[in-house]
Amino acid sequence: MRPARLNFAALLEKLQAFYGPQEPSFPVDPYEFLVWWQCGYPQSDAACQKGWDRLTSEVGIDPDKLLRASADKLASALKPGGMVPELRAQHLKEIARSVQDEFGGDLRSALTGPLAKVRKTLKRFPGIADPGADRILLFAGIAAVAAVPSNCVHVPARILRGGEGRNYSADYREAQRAIAEEIPEKLDARARVYLLLKRHGQDICKRSNPKCDLCPISAGCAFFAAR
Repeated sequence: MRPARLNFAALLEKLQAFYGPQEPSFPVDPYEFLVWWQCGYPQSDAACQKGWDRLTSEVGIDPDKLLRASADKLASALKPGGMVPELRAQHLKEIARSVQDEFGGDLRSALTGPLAKVRKTLKRFPGIADPGADRILLFAGIAAVAAVPSNCVHVPARILRGGEGRNYSADYREAQRAIAEEIPEKLDARARVYLLLKRHGQDICKRSNPKCDLCPISAGCAFFAAR
């Protein structure tokens, strides 16, 4: 017998009781996040943090410092974060040049006005698609969007309907709809959803070999019921 699906409000309460309050492990300033996101590849908190630590100590992150640094120096600083450091160094140059030349060194000041315009601006930067733009909008306090961790979209998909579909974008939109329907459109409430889903996907509801026997919400999870 399939269990009644937990709504997101109940889900959050159970996850927060299990994990405790969560804080962002990434920069919340829009420009700093763009830099941090290029500090690791494949992107993960650990990989990006390694590159970020070396970059900030050896080069700095201000646009002028990134533009003055040689490509080789940037690539060397980014190497602890993983693969293709040369390409990521090139992306950092592109980000710094755009922010310096187009926005006078202050990206945040440009992220005003209609949300569609702000999204378009963010998605011009390397590596930023809808999930990344949503994360920036939410954690920078620009808009209380229903953001979903890009590498944990499988978590709400499993809870809501038993597993991921074949289309990532469809899974992402479905998760957004569930959040939008059940979670107040407030920055703190939506940020809590994001951080708890991210933590759950990293620790227990892993993409491969999820630890369902340890899961605090398995009683209401469609994925667990179908196993």
